[in-house]
Amino acid sequence: MIRVIGAGLPRTGTMTLKNALETLLGEPCHHMAEVFGRPEIDPPAFHAASQGDFPEWDKLFEGYAAAVDWPGSAFYAELAEAYPDAIVVLSRRDSFETWWTSVNNTIFKGFDMAEERMGPIWVDMINGIWDKTFPGADRTGDVAAIKVAYERYHQQVRETIPADRLVEFETGAGWEPLCTALDLPIPAEPFPHLNSTADFNAQVESVLNSEQQ
Repeated sequence: MIRVIGAGLPRTGTMTLKNALETLLGEPCHHMAEVFGRPEIDPPAFHAASQGDFPEWDKLFEGYAAAVDWPGSAFYAELAEAYPDAIVVLSRRDSFETWWTSVNNTIFKGFDMAEERMGPIWVDMINGIWDKTFPGADRTGDVAAIKVAYERYHQQVRETIPADRLVEFETGAGWEPLCTALDLPIPAEPFPHLNSTADFNAQVESVLNSEQQ
């Protein structure tokens, strides 16, 4: 059963958040990293969802206690409705410019490699998620238009999710906001800090290379 829904965009500390939530909840957290290991399940399901054909969420997320990062975060509103007791975590960077630099140095490169190596359903999923998250803003188009869509997305999350369910989680916030929202004690271990740009690119390359073997 999903207890935490991530509404944050990729490259907003979502791998760190995944790791932290798995520590707190004691169960797996869905993340784009999981999609590489579920190529026959996730890409077609999330592409269909981006077209309005929603899956049985309980079946898709069976075994997971949380979902952060794309593709799941693109459906934060639908998931919030399906799991009314779950909290929604809006992870974010300190500015659009910081986020835009990070995604260009990481996930966009990963998308390009995936398009070449993982087939058309992957491309369909990514394009569908992008269009759902940033309608009217071409990924390769005007950066100013993407910034407007980025700011609109965050405002829509705040307008969609009641304040008592929403946790705004800026990079570096640590355990306290999550533990407070979940009514859990703060762990003795340090808060994780994972998935630097170099780590991300190395991981994507490794996963995609393994897909070709």
